[in-house]
Amino acid sequence: MTMAPVIPGPPATSPAPLALHGLSVEGVNQCVHCGLCLASCPTFSELGTEMDSPRGRIFLIKSLAEGRIGLTDSTVAHLDLCLDCRACETVCPAGVPYGRLIEAARAEIERQRPGGAVRRAFRWLNFGLLLGRPRALRAAAVGLRLYQASGLQALVRRSGIARLLPGTLPAWEALLPSLPPAADRAPLPPLTPALGPRRSRVALLTGCVQSIVFGAHNQATARVLARNGCDVLAPAGQGCCGALNAHGGDHARAIEMAKRTIETFEATGADAVIVNTSGCGAHMKGYGALLAGEPAWAERASRFAGTVQDVAEFLAREPLRGPLAPVPMTVTYHDPCHVVHGQKIRRQPRHLLAQVPGLRVVDLPESDWCCGSAGIYNLTQPEMAGRLLRRKVRNIEATRAEAVVTANPGCILQIEAGLRARSLRVPVLHLVEVLDRAYRHA
Repeated sequence: MTMAPVIPGPPATSPAPLALHGLSVEGVNQCVHCGLCLASCPTFSELGTEMDSPRGRIFLIKSLAEGRIGLTDSTVAHLDLCLDCRACETVCPAGVPYGRLIEAARAEIERQRPGGAVRRAFRWLNFGLLLGRPRALRAAAVGLRLYQASGLQALVRRSGIARLLPGTLPAWEALLPSLPPAADRAPLPPLTPALGPRRSRVALLTGCVQSIVFGAHNQATARVLARNGCDVLAPAGQGCCGALNAHGGDHARAIEMAKRTIETFEATGADAVIVNTSGCGAHMKGYGALLAGEPAWAERASRFAGTVQDVAEFLAREPLRGPLAPVPMTVTYHDPCHVVHGQKIRRQPRHLLAQVPGLRVVDLPESDWCCGSAGIYNLTQPEMAGRLLRRKVRNIEATRAEAVVTANPGCILQIEAGLRARSLRVPVLHLVEVLDRAYRHA
């Protein structure tokens, strides 16, 4: 029997890499669908729906990238409801880069479905105008300060007018930060010199909203670092690192802000770049991945990302230098998502607090559970954010602590709002405020 000749077919071609908005989502193929992430996902815990779990959202992202589904209202709703808290990354045995996947999906949502005029105006105002332009942000701060100092905000809240505002505006008004006096908003000096034996030369990210609303935290950070032997540089010209833009799908501006941040801090020649805001730190440590597709920047960004350190991560490398005065207080510690899950920093803040004389730290149940802040999530998804906040406040109440300590401005504003709603007079402090208090009273 004569065999027919085998005629070779066309050479096999490998499938195109999975991508959304030009951003790789190949990481979806690492998911083994084991379900270990389900118990750690706040939205799945609250709703119990598969598409509101990391595993479900990974399936949606994969299906979008393969062209098997479109961006329907339902698909967008499930993806938008994600906090990007990255708790799933902490427990994932397969190392799925979930944070990068959800950011790529949101960039694609913005490309295909930018929303109506009101939503586009909101995003332009915040992502395009305020975060990217320090002068505009300072001008907005003046207006907010006038609204508060004039007593108008107190009147609005007492009268209940705020509750009559349309859409999500009542939630926005409730979260407006109390703007500090001008002295606390003053920029840091270019150099805060080290006290005692010199340990390092560091540059501090003073940030965008951080510099306006929480300038006192930057000042406390500089003082604490100086007490621990650091020359602290605060380079002029720095601004937003792009974290909120990246989380919100504004990929192009996130790239621009990353490049500007790298250039600004590289010029300092500092040994390390110190960050006291969790979302900014996690995002800047990911600059290598963010700029991986740009040959002129990829290696440079990766090298820069290796210099970025959270303030607790940096200080905990050595024992705190004394003297430290007693801070007689019972506190509990809330882990910001982008510190504990984004940067894998859990032990270091507690190690620093344990060195403060007189300070008693009690465990917070579900300390690493998202409070609902999550960048601007509490503005765009106030219902779910409120559910998570009430859960967090109940856990805080159970500790009977005199104060809550954390390490992220968004968490501070969110938890303060939740405690205020419960008429609980429990202050929420940044970690560096506690350390600074011990130094200033020594």
